Amino acid sequence: MIIVYSLIAAVILTALGTYALLAKDNLIKKIIGLGIFTDGIHLLLISIGYKEEGIAPIIRDINYQQLGAMVDPLPQALVLTSIVIELSITALALVIIIQIHKKYKTINSKHLRRLKE
Repeated sequence: MIIVYSLIAAVILTALGTYALLAKDNLIKKIIGLGIFTDGIHLLLISIGYKEEGIAPIIRDINYQQLGAMVDPLPQALVLTSIVIELSITALALVIIIQIHKKYKTINSKHLRRLKE
């Protein structure tokens, strides 16, 4: 039952992030939407790797009866890697937004498109 709730939450977070990316004109809000979107993907990956009453995948003595109860560590490793990448992308995007604001005095994406013409 926990998996169902986490999958629903992942879909809601992903939808909210997509809405913020597509509908908002403020570049900072778009970056926040990107963060919400990736958090939804992280929740989805962790939900896929969740196992009811699972045990940590640490093998000291090989006990083949416990292998079926172990949690898959791959989604956890993917999410940790993705969190580091997301942090780097967010920092770079914010630096770019700061430079855009210094040059054009706006962070509205529609105003930036009009300046191009």
